[in-house]
Amino acid sequence: MSRAQAESVIKNIIREIAQECAGRGNAVSETLVAFMVKAVVLDPDNGFNVDRSLTKDDVQKLIDMCVEKLVDTESPSLETIKMQVYFDMNYTTREEFLEEHRRVLESRLQPVVRDITDSRARTRDEFESLYRKMVSCALLKSGLGSPTDISVVREATAALQSVFPQTELGNFLQLNKVDKEKQLRELTQIMTGIRLFNRNAGKGGQGIDDLPAILSEAIPATKQNLDVELQRTTQLVFKYTAIIEKAASVVGYRDEIPVEFIKQAQINCRQHEVFLRILMNDVVISAEKVALYERGFQDKMQFLKETVQSKTAVPTAQVYPLFVDLSVLWLGFQDEMVLLSVLSNILANLDPFTNIHREKMTDDVLEPLLTNVIIRTDQERVAESMKAKDRIDRTSYKKLEWHYPETTKDFEHLPFEYKGFCSFSAAASDRLLLPSN
Repeated sequence: MSRAQAESVIKNIIREIAQECAGRGNAVSETLVAFMVKAVVLDPDNGFNVDRSLTKDDVQKLIDMCVEKLVDTESPSLETIKMQVYFDMNYTTREEFLEEHRRVLESRLQPVVRDITDSRARTRDEFESLYRKMVSCALLKSGLGSPTDISVVREATAALQSVFPQTELGNFLQLNKVDKEKQLRELTQIMTGIRLFNRNAGKGGQGIDDLPAILSEAIPATKQNLDVELQRTTQLVFKYTAIIEKAASVVGYRDEIPVEFIKQAQINCRQHEVFLRILMNDVVISAEKVALYERGFQDKMQFLKETVQSKTAVPTAQVYPLFVDLSVLWLGFQDEMVLLSVLSNILANLDPFTNIHREKMTDDVLEPLLTNVIIRTDQERVAESMKAKDRIDRTSYKKLEWHYPETTKDFEHLPFEYKGFCSFSAAASDRLLLPSN
């Protein structure tokens, strides 16, 4: 079977599974179905051979198994897969987030920019109209106020006139399209810097939010929300793990509890924990970036004040770059606002994927199961196994390279397999996820 034929078969299988789920009252996305198909096929317990083509019976078996899993509304495993699909579809790196945001913004502004660069203004009214469009474009690009707010427009127009009077439009129209777009970007940055400078001096700033102040409150609040969520999730992990371990060691205890459900719930919590830590890392980076931007912004502002105040007339070549620097630093604040909004939204949308086991395994249900059970944290488990007698004997594995936390630089940033979970525990204890040491 060719690659194209194989892809066609898979698409048909996905479509049929989605239709059958819909027929049972469960609408599922094709992305989720594709995720489930892959998970079912790769699970060796299901008996599929990935090295040969699927037979007609294999296809029907695959469809039936996927449908049954996808319509199970009480399955923590399904919620874990849904969580993975959601995160995979909505999360990416800081750089990619910002690149996509700017691409969308540029795309939306393209008609406005094109209207300016394609202008063939001749009359006085047409020149005035073009100038107003340039002011509006600069406002939209900078994000500092609405182009429909008269006070904002008046302030922005004054800033633009100070560096680019309307009499310069004739020269602007003589430029080619690329140079016009370049000059628009430069004028926007200079105008933005001027407005920020005036705002700092108490002489303007209409429509400009105090982003540093907003971020100084929003970042700690988001971090606190993540801390609370992490605490809640890890506490459940520790409880579920203790119950699973007791079920494996105490005769008769296993018959009293839904072991499979709790194993699925523990995996669900671990996945939630991994995603929360990724978000937390991004928030910490945002806090560092904002602190860096604040120092840079204050330094540039102070230097600009001293430059302007010490001289009667300041050469444009000396002062314009400083306005541009202010604009660039302010863009950094705007970027962090966008990122924080995205991260907060993802955080809120992850929570529902944990509801099934949280609603079923309440404190009232868990408390009797945890009687006479020692609940250990991940840190306690790792500490218990860090004694000299638990160390790997390097002499027994001379061809392997061993890394230890206390002797390896940036140990916690190494790309550990299985996200740092112990492969032995996962295999020997049937999917039990414990941190490696």
